Amino acid sequence: MEDEMVDLNSGSNSSKKWKVVDTRKRKKSWVQISETDSEKGNHQAKRRKEEYKCSSLQADVPLAVVEEILLNLPAHQVVRVCRLVCHEWKELVDSAAHWRVRCRREGIQPRDASRPPDDWRLFYFLTKKRRNLLKNPRAEDKLQGWKIVENGGDRWVAEENRKPFPDETVTKCFVTSYWLCLKQQLINLKKEGYSDAFMDQLQPHIKITDWYAPRFDCGCHYEIGVELLDQRKKPICTFQPEKVFFEQWNDELWCQMTHVFKNYGPGVRFIRFTHGGKDTQFWAGWSRRAKVT
Repeated sequence: MEDEMVDLNSGSNSSKKWKVVDTRKRKKSWVQISETDSEKGNHQAKRRKEEYKCSSLQADVPLAVVEEILLNLPAHQVVRVCRLVCHEWKELVDSAAHWRVRCRREGIQPRDASRPPDDWRLFYFLTKKRRNLLKNPRAEDKLQGWKIVENGGDRWVAEENRKPFPDETVTKCFVTSYWLCLKQQLINLKKEGYSDAFMDQLQPHIKITDWYAPRFDCGCHYEIGVELLDQRKKPICTFQPEKVFFEQWNDELWCQMTHVFKNYGPGVRFIRFTHGGKDTQFWAGWSRRAKVT
């Protein structure tokens, strides 16, 4: 069978020329499809042209200067744009040294210097994006994002603050009733961007903050429990302080509960956050307000 040229179109407007070669051996035949020599030549020429551009740029601007420029650009721009310029720039951006220097300049360092991260770039971005992992912590979307564990009395509600909150931008809160009310969130750390290796090697501090307050004319209690869980959702570390009780006729002041998990060991994959309370007068209506940060 003679060699022939065919057009293979993958859905684009332009088609590529390919050479079909019929090869026979021991009465068996098959078809091999390969690029034509001219097509290969075009690709190689394009590659050489790109390498020449990068080499010319490198000759004009020393890599040390390029690296200093990259360190002064936003990190996301360095990864998304500068890294694609040429092979030399890609190596600079991918190097651990670049991200180690960037971390040092921005004051980002591992809490334990004896356990440096394996991936400095991942460490940099995860540290920069520290944020509240709880969904809807300010009751802005009512009870959306929360799992109701106990819903006694007149049930959980979200309402406007009776007294101003220390942060004036927070105007709403969650309120319990005269029987126990508990709500909960389960945080999947991997889905939030924290890989297993990152959690096991660096064990970043996990800070818990919860705000709560009573009604001035009604006694009540507040409770909280936070668990660090393994892959099977078994507790590795738990924070569960004693319940906080308020007497009737109080100042209705906002209080803050805080805790920091440290050195909790490898294996943490989930965080389970639960809080709530109830009044001690057994009045109809709602007794306590709590805001989570």
